[in-house]
Amino acid sequence: MKAIRRFTVRPVLPDPLRPLSDLARNLRWSWHAETRELFQAVDPEGWRAAGGDPVRLLGTVSAARLGELTRDRRFLRRLTAAADDLDDYLRGRRWYQNRTVGEGDDTDLPDAIAYFSPEFGVTAALPQYSGGLGILAGDHLKAASDLGVPLVGVGLLYRHGYFRQSLSRDGWQQEHYPLLDPNEMPLTLLRRPDGGPVRVSLALPGGRSLHAHVWVAQVGRVPLLMLDSDVEENGPGERNVTDRLYGGGSEHRLLQEMLLGIGGVRAVRAYCALTDHPAPEVFHTNEGHAGFLGLERIRELTDRGTDFDAALEAVRAGTVFTTHTPVAAGIDRFDRDLVARHFGPGAELPDVDVGRVLQLGRETYPGGDPNVFNMAVMGLRLAQRANGVSTLHGAVSRSMFAGLWPGFDPEEVPITSITNGVHAPTWVAPEVIRLGARRIGAQRAEDALSVGGSQRWDAVAEIDDAAIWELRRDLREQLVHEVRARLHASWRERGAGAAELGWIDGVLDPDILTIGFARRVPSYKRLTLMLRDRDRLRELLLHPTRPVQIVVAGKAHPADDGGKRLVREMVRFADDPRVRHRIVFLPDYGMAMAKKLYPGCDVWLNNPLRPLEACGTSGMKAALNGGLNLSVRDGWWDEWYDPDFGWSIPTADGPTTDEDRRDDLEANALYELIEQRVAPRFYDRGADGLPGRWIEMVRRTLSTLGPKVLAGRMVREYVEQLYVPAARAHRSLDPDAARELAGWKSRIRAAWPGVAVDHVEVDETSEVAELGSTLALRVRVTLGDLTPEDVEVQAVAGRVDTRDALADARTFPLKPAGGGSGPDQQGRWVYEGPLTLDRTGPFGYTVRVLPAHRLLAAGADLGLVALPAESAAEGAGVLLR
Repeated sequence: MKAIRRFTVRPVLPDPLRPLSDLARNLRWSWHAETRELFQAVDPEGWRAAGGDPVRLLGTVSAARLGELTRDRRFLRRLTAAADDLDDYLRGRRWYQNRTVGEGDDTDLPDAIAYFSPEFGVTAALPQYSGGLGILAGDHLKAASDLGVPLVGVGLLYRHGYFRQSLSRDGWQQEHYPLLDPNEMPLTLLRRPDGGPVRVSLALPGGRSLHAHVWVAQVGRVPLLMLDSDVEENGPGERNVTDRLYGGGSEHRLLQEMLLGIGGVRAVRAYCALTDHPAPEVFHTNEGHAGFLGLERIRELTDRGTDFDAALEAVRAGTVFTTHTPVAAGIDRFDRDLVARHFGPGAELPDVDVGRVLQLGRETYPGGDPNVFNMAVMGLRLAQRANGVSTLHGAVSRSMFAGLWPGFDPEEVPITSITNGVHAPTWVAPEVIRLGARRIGAQRAEDALSVGGSQRWDAVAEIDDAAIWELRRDLREQLVHEVRARLHASWRERGAGAAELGWIDGVLDPDILTIGFARRVPSYKRLTLMLRDRDRLRELLLHPTRPVQIVVAGKAHPADDGGKRLVREMVRFADDPRVRHRIVFLPDYGMAMAKKLYPGCDVWLNNPLRPLEACGTSGMKAALNGGLNLSVRDGWWDEWYDPDFGWSIPTADGPTTDEDRRDDLEANALYELIEQRVAPRFYDRGADGLPGRWIEMVRRTLSTLGPKVLAGRMVREYVEQLYVPAARAHRSLDPDAARELAGWKSRIRAAWPGVAVDHVEVDETSEVAELGSTLALRVRVTLGDLTPEDVEVQAVAGRVDTRDALADARTFPLKPAGGGSGPDQQGRWVYEGPLTLDRTGPFGYTVRVLPAHRLLAAGADLGLVALPAESAAEGAGVLLR
């Protein structure tokens, strides 16, 4: 029989145990070992059954056990200490509160930042993530909390989350969508003063409405607001808007993204009004899914009397956009007619011109489709500051979106990069933390993991080889037990009887070199590259003196049959009785599994098609536990690879190499690395029985790579490089300044066709010059209806290739001749200035005119530039000796 109604019955805790409720409702427990250990002590068996979720645990503890705990003085002392520690964590001054900007001035720090993301991976107890984007977002919140950064997270609450994965008997991926009850999760419904739930509403075509409640997850110091459309006021279609992460068709996804962006801003306003939380000055869009937040903020300003163009400038000033995809196929794109139906009269934002809305997302550049609404394009047009998530990805993004800034070389496209990081307290095994704490003290170890600072990591050098090797073996042994338990459960789910599974007791060996590979399964991540030569892989797995064992996990998107075929191919290989004790595939990869997998692997494998991995943070998590990376130089590994702490898989990514040939070459390189370099180093033991060179690589990984891969480092960079400048820009653009800037841009765009570089003169006629000499440039430009105050005239100089293309270029501003007294008789303005020849070899220069205004974030902001015609230049290149 099925129940006709469902309730959540919460326990009534005795007064001495009331602090348990506060500890359970703040997700800091997910990265605070002492709090987790306290909950485990409440009921060890119940803790295991609850999957390490304190809210579920407290819902199952018997009244008798609660009574025992009220009389347990030792437990009560631990409870008091944990509650006091949380209070100190929430109220104390941290990095952000102690930071100064410039010379003792902290007034530029934003009062608050709103961080929008379609998914958040904070803890397995709140399964609202599918992969790297969500885990990164969760780590961003946790690191911001540790640093005291006043962040407000904004997302959606998916009632089915992402899917749970199992396998059929023949290895085909099966998806399951369990119903999630927010009342049974560490969430609190946001309520009005009268006790009723806060409701956010959007207008839909045809007189319909989309309503949502707001749930709050407290992530340490950071509130995470999650909008939920499963409310009674909605019709059946609207109730299902937040059913699944990345589910449904185009309109379903559009409604999700409108609710996230537009509804999310409204939820933030309601939350700040109810709690007195400072209003955000900076809005950070984590990928394009939340891009509609900019439209809602424009609507807020236009409702207060600001015109659209001025509101656009004000919104751009305080917006940061982070792109995570290096391929156009990874961007959400909607039919422009579908978007048009959902905006304007009779729908959402009725007072905002729908034509202006569509223009923000149209692909108006060469090669784009003007009938498509591109969410990343809108994100870039609505943000004054944008970034990729690794140095290489920043370069890829600048090329990918260069069409939005015509006339500029890709390296000048205003997209910077901040390399992702991972939240060490979440991903580092407690055993690793305890080893560090014994060397430098618990508080210093905590600071090293959350805030960073290489001087705190140097203490790794003091740890003796035997202690490191013992730790690594212990973690490997824990992984072996975890794998056997999960493999047994998976085979039972696949239909195997207990009598068939005795072989699982011999799966993996805690003394064998262990390689891990776990991630989502799109084709570019190449789950099955290791299977290109199966005989050779078997030889590596079964080597008589240097065997290798591999743990593999990963989910394919439910609609990706190609990815599912890759999973089945891997599963069938791992099912082979000849090798199944040395290679396993674990279904249902998620945070709980990952926390065992990363610490237990000696080597973390990553072999994407370069440069399609934007960052890839799984190898960072392994590194923080002393795992070595074996990876294609893509994403973060491209900038931080060092042979002292890992190996680089050579790539064959030339333009003439076909895909099959490339996979064969790179798979062969992978086999050779494992066979000739990785395995020998692991098994090469000294007289003391220890692999000294391997242990030294582990030590270098922890001391040198560790501080770089921290989410604390990442969030500090966001604050200093993006949030503080965005807050300054936001404050400088009051309504008058915004109108001024908007009017100036309109005038510049109208007059720009009349701007030209007419003539360039140089005082050097020879094609060879001496290093350190100076050229005197004299340039005549036509400005039309503009004045010298509207522009900057620059010389651009650098090395040149055989086609005269500039590389490593630097810019030098030129000044109006005669102090800018006026144009010559032909109406041209004369600019002049020196150009120092500071590099040897082929050297060249050009000149250009850019719009210039004190409120512009970058010279390329408008995408306007005037360059000389061929006939305008005299002697454009020199060879330096």
